[in-house]
Amino acid sequence: MAEKAQTSSPRLIADFAMIGDCQTAALVHRDATIEWLCWPRFDSEACFASLLGAPENGQWKIAAIDPDVQLSRRYREETLILETRVVTPEGSATLLDFMPPRAQASDVIRIVIGEQGTVRLKSDLRLRFDYGRLKPRWDRETVCCAAAEVGPHAVCLDAEVPLDCAEDGACGCEFSVAAGQSVAFVLTYFVSYGARPRKVDPKAALQETEQFWADWVARCTYDGPAREAVVRSLITMKALVFQPSGGIAAAPTSSLPERAGGERNWDYRYCWLRDATFTLLAFLHCGYEQEAASWRDWLVRAAGGEPAHLQPLYGMGGEARLPEWEADWLCGFGGAKPVRFGNLAYVQQQLDVPGEVVDALYQARLHGLPQSQPAWQVQVAMVEHLEKIWQQPDRGIWESRDLPQRFTQSQAMLWAAFDRAISTAERENLDAPLDRWRAVRDQLHREICEQGWNAELNSFVRYFGSDELDASVLLLPQIGFLPATDPRIAGTVAAIGQRLKKDGFIMRYDSEASKDGLPPGEGTFLACSLWYADVLAMMGRYDQAHEMFDRVLSIRNDLGLLAEGYDPATGTLTGNFPQALSHLTLVNTALNLTRSDGPAKRRGNAHVR
Repeated sequence: MAEKAQTSSPRLIADFAMIGDCQTAALVHRDATIEWLCWPRFDSEACFASLLGAPENGQWKIAAIDPDVQLSRRYREETLILETRVVTPEGSATLLDFMPPRAQASDVIRIVIGEQGTVRLKSDLRLRFDYGRLKPRWDRETVCCAAAEVGPHAVCLDAEVPLDCAEDGACGCEFSVAAGQSVAFVLTYFVSYGARPRKVDPKAALQETEQFWADWVARCTYDGPAREAVVRSLITMKALVFQPSGGIAAAPTSSLPERAGGERNWDYRYCWLRDATFTLLAFLHCGYEQEAASWRDWLVRAAGGEPAHLQPLYGMGGEARLPEWEADWLCGFGGAKPVRFGNLAYVQQQLDVPGEVVDALYQARLHGLPQSQPAWQVQVAMVEHLEKIWQQPDRGIWESRDLPQRFTQSQAMLWAAFDRAISTAERENLDAPLDRWRAVRDQLHREICEQGWNAELNSFVRYFGSDELDASVLLLPQIGFLPATDPRIAGTVAAIGQRLKKDGFIMRYDSEASKDGLPPGEGTFLACSLWYADVLAMMGRYDQAHEMFDRVLSIRNDLGLLAEGYDPATGTLTGNFPQALSHLTLVNTALNLTRSDGPAKRRGNAHVR
C-alpha cells in the first residue's frame, strides 16, 4: 500500500530494508535514503552512519522534489533487489536499489525507471567515513563522474546525469525521468592507493543480480505453507554470509537499541559461534550444503587454535580482537546512547560456546557433510580442555555483565559437548578416553537436574540455585538433554509460559528482576518465542506451536524482515536488524512444524542414550 512521505514520523527499525553483496550490506529507509553502509566489510567502519546519527553523518537520499509524493516498496520477487515506487501528481517512477554479488569491487547501484508522466527527483550523496566523522574530498572527473577519497578509502560515482560536487562534502544533482526513460547511479568502493575498478554497466548488473538470486533460491528444498517467510529468511541469511570466509554476521548493524532510548546497544557485525548448530541445520535442511560446509570450515578455522582461548565471537575473517568503544559524536538511533562499536563479549568466558561448536561439527558429520580430520581434532582438543574447566562459572548465553554463574543452559551445552564427542568416537571407532568423558557427562547431567532445577517453581532455572526463569532452558529437549515428554520439560514450558510470556511473546528473562550488570528493560526476544514453539511441537502441541509461529510471522516488517526483539507495548521491532538468529530460528521452526524429522527432533534424537 502506498503511503505519503512524512518527515515527522517517529524513526522505526522496521522502516528499513537491507541490500547487500555477500560481503557487506546497506540499510535503506522506506523514504529511499541509504542510512547505513560499512565498507568494505560488514565489520568495517561505516561511511553512511545517519542511522545512528544525523544526515551530516552520512547518507544517500534520492527523493521526489514535489513534496506531494506517495511511496511504496517491495523486494523484486525472491531477490534482494529493492523496488521503491514513487508517485507524484506529475507522474510515477520506480527506484531500484541493489548491490551486485561482489566480484572485483563493491557497488551500490540505484536505477530510477520512469513509468508515467514525468517525475522530478534529487540525489543527495553525503559520504562520511570513520562512522560519520570524516568528510572525503570530491573531485568531479567528468560531467557525470566524480571521485572522493579520505585516508585509505575511495569511491567513484558514475551517473547518467550531470553531477554537482559541493565544498561541504556533498555530491548531488537534480534530474527528471519520463515514462520509458531511466537514470542510473553506480557508487563503487576501492582503496585510495589501489587501481580504479572497471566501470559497471548498471543494466547488465541488474540482470546478473536478479539471476544470481533466482539461481540461489531455486536450490531451496522447502515447499511448506510458510515458503514465502522461509525463503525471505534464507535470502537474508545468505546476504549475511561473508563470502570469502564463510562466516555469518549476526546482523549488519550496531547499537540499534533493545529498548527505545535505552542503553542495551551492542555491535552485532561479527560471527557468534553459538549460532553454529542452528545455522548448519537451517541450511542443511533446506538444501544449502555448500553454505553449511563453508560455515563448518569457518568454525574449524576460528576454533582451531588453543581451546583455552576460544572466544564467543570473531571478526568476519576470524579476527580475535574486537575491543569495544563508544562513538560520542553519534546521537544514537532515536537518541539511544551509548553508540558502541566492537563488542566486549569477545573476552568473556561463555561455556555454552564450545558445546555449540562440538555439536555443530557432530551434526555436520551426521548429515553427511564431507568428513574433516581437523574438525575431529578440534573437538578432541575442546573436550579435553572442558574436562579441566566444566565446573567454573561463566557469563552465559546472554553475555551477562554481572558476576559469573553456573548458568543452566551453559552447563547443558557442556553436557552436549561430551555427549557428541563420545557418540562420534563410538560411531567411527576413534581413539578417545571414553570412560573419562562418560564420567564427566553423567556428572553434568546429575548436577543440572539437581542444581539447575527448582522444585518450587517446577522448572529449570537461570543458573544453579536460582529462583529466576530463563528461556534458554527451552533448548534442553532440542539438544537431547531430556525428552520433550519428560515432566520436568513440561513444567519448565508451563512456568516460562506463565512468567516470561509478555503479550504473547517470550522474554529471555525478567530484566527487572534478574541481575545482568545493565539497567533493566528490554522487549521480548524472537528466537526465544520460536524456541517455545519448537518445544510445543516436540510435545505434540501443534496448535499452540502454530499459534506462536504465526504470531512471530505477523510482526515482520512489510518486507518480511525481523529484528532481534519486539516490544508488544509499542508494536515495534527492537535491536539490531535484520537479525540472523531470528531468521534462522524462523526457518528451523517452519521445518519443525512441517517435517517429522525437523531440525529439533533430529538434533534431540542424535545423542547417546
